[in-house]
Amino acid sequence: MTTPAPLSLLDPDDATLRRLHDRLERDAHLDGLLDLAYTTVPTPVGELLLVSSAEGLLRVAFDLEDHGAVLTGLAARVGPRVLRSDGRLADATRQVEEYFAGRRRSFDLALDLRLVSGFRLDVVRHLREIGYGSTESYAEVAAATGRPAAVRAVGTACGHNPLPVVVPCHRVVRSDGTSGGYLGGPAAKDLLLSLERSAA
Repeated sequence: MTTPAPLSLLDPDDATLRRLHDRLERDAHLDGLLDLAYTTVPTPVGELLLVSSAEGLLRVAFDLEDHGAVLTGLAARVGPRVLRSDGRLADATRQVEEYFAGRRRSFDLALDLRLVSGFRLDVVRHLREIGYGSTESYAEVAAATGRPAAVRAVGTACGHNPLPVVVPCHRVVRSDGTSGGYLGGPAAKDLLLSLERSAA
């Protein structure tokens, strides 16, 4: 009769699994075998998914977008080698936490903007120029990007912003001052605007 393996070999503890994961993460990074790294951050607007490529932060996703579906889509579009890497995203995580604590007014992160192009890219670039605690109307953003008639297209571009919160599409509001639509939902947009007004 064969002697069963010790339980410790069959059921590695959390510390062992963490060490194995950390080694896999380190080796994949050093060998250039990682297409995308991700982590999650709890925030007042729900858990945010942060995804990074070698070039920089690529995607921020809200809970309601379905993090698993977001990662699956990115794996198909960018590359299939995807791994949770809290360490690689530590700086992004820290900055997001500082923002929600009211201690950060702008993000200092390398960004990978490959998920947007054309007019949407122009809009995303302009969004980074809207100051903390300030807002612009969709019409003002359209004018600033050189296409004053493209008000509806600005709304679409904001709705497809791959880096909400970090690239502040929540600062774009309707001409009458009401908040308008938002990828994370109206409550999330209102919370972000209130946070910035109170900390400004």
